[in-house]
Amino acid sequence: MQRPDLLIRPYVDGDALGVWRVLEPIIRAGETYALPRDMQEQEALSYWTGADRQTFVAEKDGGVVGTYYLRANQLGGGAHVANCGYATSGAHRGQGFARKMAEHSLDAARAEGFRAVQFNFVVEANAPAVHLWRSLGFQEVGRLPEAFHHPVQGYVDALVMFRSL
Repeated sequence: MQRPDLLIRPYVDGDALGVWRVLEPIIRAGETYALPRDMQEQEALSYWTGADRQTFVAEKDGGVVGTYYLRANQLGGGAHVANCGYATSGAHRGQGFARKMAEHSLDAARAEGFRAVQFNFVVEANAPAVHLWRSLGFQEVGRLPEAFHHPVQGYVDALVMFRSL
């Protein structure tokens, strides 16, 4: 269900600047994604909107406040399990936008015929994300000890989280 003040829709090329404005501070902080902190705009947008995924934007009052992508987690025999990545602008965190994108992504994954969703690398130090995924029925099915080098907390675990659809 969408918030009345939030529109989630497929990404179009005209969204590139808005998506970059959401992604850049997250990439630069280096606290939640295993991406190079100096990743440049074109490389980041190519990664986020690649041909192997569907990308969506969350729009409020005509501006991009969040984005997510949906793709198959693996090819061949694993293609029935989806994988997603999410980003919310700093000014819009804690307002329910991430939850709405997550709920939208579960519906979109079902509509695409996926049978489950797996997150391969949830940084345990990202407590809001871990809490959100657990509240939506995701379970920790694996733990990668000290797999992520957090710029403040040092080496922290990454979680593999899974939910059937």
